[in-house]
Amino acid sequence: MKKTFYLLTVTFLLLSCNLASKPEQNSLLVRNIDELNNFINKAAPGDVIVLANGIWKDVQIEFYGNGSKNKPITLKAETPGKVFIEGTSFIHLGGNHLIVEGLYFRNGYSPSTSIIRFKIGDNKTAFNSRVTSCVIKNFTKPNRLTNDKWIEFYGKHNTLNHCYISGKSNDGETLRVFQDGNEHSSNHHQIVNNYFGPRPRKGGPRAETIRFGDSKTSMSSGFVNVSNNYFEACNGEVEIISDKTNYNTFKNNIFYKSEGSLVLRHGNFTTVDSNIFIGGDDSNFYGGIRVVSSGHWITNNYFYKIKGEEFRSPLAIMNGIPMSPLNRYKQVTDIVVAYNTWVDCKSPWQIGVGQNIKSMNVLPKYEIRSAPPIRSIIANNLIFNHKSDDEPFVNHDNFEGILFKNNVLDNSGKTFTKYGVFENNTVKMKQINSWLFAPEFPQPILTDSIYFGYEFDKIKTDLLGVSRIQNSIGAISNFDRAEKFVINKNLYGPDWFSPEQRTISPKIFKTSAKNNELIQNIAEANSGDIIELTDNLYAIDNSIAIKKDITIRSKNNAQIIFKNPQETPLFEMHPYSFMHLDSVILKGKNNQLVFKPLDKNMSAAYNIDVKNSTIEGFGYILKAPKGSFTDILKFENSLIKHCNNGIVLAAEVKGDYNAEMVTITNCKFENVSNNVVNFFRGGYDESTIGGILSINNSTFSNCGKFEENGVLLKTKGIINVDLTNNTFQNNPVKYVAVLWGAKNNIHKENILINSGEIKVEEQQKLEILY
Repeated sequence: MKKTFYLLTVTFLLLSCNLASKPEQNSLLVRNIDELNNFINKAAPGDVIVLANGIWKDVQIEFYGNGSKNKPITLKAETPGKVFIEGTSFIHLGGNHLIVEGLYFRNGYSPSTSIIRFKIGDNKTAFNSRVTSCVIKNFTKPNRLTNDKWIEFYGKHNTLNHCYISGKSNDGETLRVFQDGNEHSSNHHQIVNNYFGPRPRKGGPRAETIRFGDSKTSMSSGFVNVSNNYFEACNGEVEIISDKTNYNTFKNNIFYKSEGSLVLRHGNFTTVDSNIFIGGDDSNFYGGIRVVSSGHWITNNYFYKIKGEEFRSPLAIMNGIPMSPLNRYKQVTDIVVAYNTWVDCKSPWQIGVGQNIKSMNVLPKYEIRSAPPIRSIIANNLIFNHKSDDEPFVNHDNFEGILFKNNVLDNSGKTFTKYGVFENNTVKMKQINSWLFAPEFPQPILTDSIYFGYEFDKIKTDLLGVSRIQNSIGAISNFDRAEKFVINKNLYGPDWFSPEQRTISPKIFKTSAKNNELIQNIAEANSGDIIELTDNLYAIDNSIAIKKDITIRSKNNAQIIFKNPQETPLFEMHPYSFMHLDSVILKGKNNQLVFKPLDKNMSAAYNIDVKNSTIEGFGYILKAPKGSFTDILKFENSLIKHCNNGIVLAAEVKGDYNAEMVTITNCKFENVSNNVVNFFRGGYDESTIGGILSINNSTFSNCGKFEENGVLLKTKGIINVDLTNNTFQNNPVKYVAVLWGAKNNIHKENILINSGEIKVEEQQKLEILY
């Protein structure tokens, strides 16, 4: 009996081990691209192709196969996060029931139009396939003007989930869903539980994080589900998401400090439910939801300190164009905005955004947005302000086509009765965390006058998934659930990857003028380190390459004299560089440059911050070629004198510009002969809000003597210009500046002495580029 029991036990264990290892029988470990291609060609349903740990460089993978629902074909990392795809590489999928898992794209770029593509070539489309637990970080084209999409969706029923994607700095959307034909429309793709990390400012259009379709396919249906994703610092352009197809859903997403909006651009019948938009006091460009077209339901969303204006407003409902062409702005009709909450937002509701009737003389008729929203409802919403807002509702045109019902405003004691769209009252709100405020219950003002419009019974839960049986206005109907709510970043992206970066204290290099120590220390320093000049005079013979975040500072106003006789820069700016200069004196010759980015392959932005310094005798302060981009360019408490040219930023293509935020504060410009500031944008895309030039409390004297067009500060095509409290004296020009009055170009409290005038052109005629 014991022997029989023993034999049965051994047999059971052997069978159990055999069953447990059965999936591994179809597991195929590959170590190079030839082996990989061989196994892909032979793969059968249920096979698992495993890429060996290590660096896979210059691999262009075409993963084609036909698995089944229960037996997909999988291509995965041996260890997630230890298979690095580098160089000129991509993975394109075609066939049925494929899975890609655990890959890390870094240190390279795709030689194709995409990194991950649910299609091989022209006719091998992927269906029912999934890319999961992958990372794409800074895998961007060398030339930022080259257009591509990192992820291209084709086919039907494909999924991207638990991936981390960040750092795209070149032209083109991060993720694009194509709708070209029946096999790609009504596709039901799933984009869920991903972490869309920082996308830097691009300086123009075509930098969305997600885009569905285009104007040509905008009549088609998508049924795409974008849910439970985290968007952090997605600042590429004014549109974080551009929805250009129909019947899509955006639900339970977090938008954290992203300088753009979720834009319902050409699509209709979109569901936008239970999303959280978190801004702050550190930027006036954080956006919310912008509404175009018809049939949208915008419910249960929460907005905190969203301070963007017009196109970036917390809620921007646009004017449309009568009989609009496909690629323009359709009239807003038949939308519902209900049960949303805005806390400490700036002018949270803006109706008729984009109304441009005053521009009729400089724009064609088909560009005039004169059709206000109609047949729409805004009901059961809550606006709460700790500090009163003078204009919680902004009307740009005509809102008579909207029914407003039971919308409560607590404006910190200041009533707003204009237009009659709010019920002014006091609401008891309790702070849950740094951004979440929830109403305490019971409060009759929130529960006793609920408006029940047509099909409002379909709004069954609130922001946090609580049943609306015990209903309340605003996004949150249950305080107990709100009190327990936290954002768990671990729910987004791969479980093996953390987007958090370690903070390392900077190292300070005490740098003398001996033996090229300055150049050596810059080369040895890590990003964030400080070069402190200890001598009084440093002679530099050749350009210094800046490839990191580096500070050069001095306690005794040390001089750096650039002796190279050629037309070369003292500091050659590379992608991802940040040059901080503090309390130094730079001296050069008339043909030299202080700063110059690379002429090509400026894949990412550079930044410059100069303060308490003197720049003297150079040919250019900054000369930026067309393909470069600076995110932050700042001069503060500094003197610039006896230079042939000043700051030249002159992008000339596709409505792009090559600097985002240019700030000059408390500076003196003396005897700068030409191009004191030349910040130019050729043509413009109306929905992209840039560049941004701020010149305050500065003095310009004896500048512009060789200025051919007679303008001291050239800002043609720049959207945001602020000239405040400056002095212009003895500058031999006709105009200090020619500002674009219809845009955000302002001047005030400036003193002009023998320096021409500041001219404002209300309607500049510029080419609109789409």
